[in-house]
Amino acid sequence: MGVLLRDPGRARRLARVLFSDMAAYAGDELRIGLEKDDLFDRLHSDIERAYDYYRRQVHADLGGADRIFNHALIDVLIYRQRMVRTQIW
Repeated sequence: MGVLLRDPGRARRLARVLFSDMAAYAGDELRIGLEKDDLFDRLHSDIERAYDYYRRQVHADLGGADRIFNHALIDVLIYRQRMVRTQIW
Protein backbone atom coordinates (compact mmCIF):
# COMPACT_ATOMS: atom_id res chain seq x y z
CA MET A 1 0.00 0.00 0.00
CA GLY A 2 1.28 3.48 -0.88
CA VAL A 3 1.50 6.57 1.25
CA LEU A 4 -1.88 7.82 2.43
CA LEU A 5 -2.83 11.42 1.70
CA ARG A 6 -2.59 13.75 4.67
CA ASP A 7 -2.74 17.05 2.80
CA PRO A 8 -6.27 18.47 2.36
CA GLY A 9 -5.34 19.93 -1.03
CA ARG A 10 -4.27 16.56 -2.39
CA ALA A 11 -7.38 14.90 -0.93
CA ARG A 12 -9.50 17.60 -2.61
CA ARG A 13 -7.81 17.00 -5.96
CA LEU A 14 -8.35 13.25 -5.65
CA ALA A 15 -12.06 13.69 -4.90
CA ARG A 16 -12.50 16.10 -7.80
CA VAL A 17 -10.74 13.72 -10.20
CA LEU A 18 -12.96 10.85 -9.06
CA PHE A 19 -16.11 12.88 -9.72
CA SER A 20 -14.81 14.34 -12.98
CA ASP A 21 -14.21 10.80 -14.23
CA MET A 22 -17.64 9.76 -12.99
CA ALA A 23 -19.27 12.68 -14.81
CA ALA A 24 -17.45 11.79 -18.01
CA TYR A 25 -18.51 8.16 -17.86
CA ALA A 26 -22.06 8.79 -16.61
CA GLY A 27 -22.91 10.94 -19.62
CA ASP A 28 -26.66 11.16 -20.06
CA GLU A 29 -27.30 9.38 -16.74
CA LEU A 30 -26.03 12.48 -14.96
CA ARG A 31 -28.35 14.80 -16.88
CA ILE A 32 -31.32 12.45 -16.53
CA GLY A 33 -30.66 12.03 -12.82
CA LEU A 34 -30.77 15.80 -12.34
CA GLU A 35 -33.86 16.21 -14.50
CA LYS A 36 -35.73 13.46 -12.64
CA ASP A 37 -34.27 14.38 -9.23
CA ASP A 38 -32.97 10.85 -8.69
CA LEU A 39 -29.27 11.48 -9.25
CA PHE A 40 -28.12 9.93 -5.98
CA ASP A 41 -30.21 6.80 -6.51
CA ARG A 42 -29.14 6.54 -10.14
CA LEU A 43 -25.39 6.90 -9.39
CA HIS A 44 -25.42 5.33 -5.92
CA SER A 45 -23.09 2.42 -6.71
CA ASP A 46 -20.64 4.69 -8.57
CA ILE A 47 -20.59 7.17 -5.68
CA GLU A 48 -20.07 4.35 -3.18
CA ARG A 49 -17.16 2.95 -5.21
CA ALA A 50 -15.59 6.41 -5.43
CA TYR A 51 -16.01 6.91 -1.67
CA ASP A 52 -14.48 3.51 -0.88
CA TYR A 53 -11.48 4.28 -3.09
CA TYR A 54 -11.13 7.78 -1.63
CA ARG A 55 -11.18 6.48 1.96
CA ARG A 56 -8.48 3.91 1.12
CA GLN A 57 -6.25 6.71 -0.23
CA VAL A 58 -6.80 9.35 2.48
CA HIS A 59 -5.30 9.05 5.97
CA ALA A 60 -7.92 8.49 8.68
CA ASP A 61 -6.46 11.37 10.70
CA LEU A 62 -7.15 13.95 7.98
CA GLY A 63 -9.80 16.16 9.53
CA GLY A 64 -12.66 17.09 7.23
CA ALA A 65 -11.97 14.30 4.75
CA ASP A 66 -15.67 13.46 4.36
CA ARG A 67 -16.52 17.15 3.95
CA ILE A 68 -13.88 17.42 1.20
CA PHE A 69 -15.39 14.41 -0.59
CA ASN A 70 -18.96 15.71 -0.29
CA HIS A 71 -18.01 19.18 -1.48
CA ALA A 72 -16.36 17.71 -4.58
CA LEU A 73 -19.48 15.64 -5.23
CA ILE A 74 -21.72 18.72 -5.15
CA ASP A 75 -19.32 20.96 -7.06
CA VAL A 76 -18.40 18.53 -9.83
CA LEU A 77 -21.53 16.41 -10.28
CA ILE A 78 -24.19 19.00 -9.56
CA TYR A 79 -22.96 22.60 -9.78
CA ARG A 80 -21.17 22.05 -13.09
CA GLN A 81 -24.47 20.79 -14.50
CA ARG A 82 -26.40 23.91 -13.50
CA MET A 83 -27.53 24.46 -17.11
CA VAL A 84 -29.65 21.30 -16.96
CA ARG A 85 -33.37 22.07 -16.63
CA THR A 86 -34.52 20.56 -13.37
CA GLN A 87 -37.04 21.12 -10.59
CA ILE A 88 -34.15 21.17 -8.08
CA TRP A 89 -33.26 24.77 -8.96
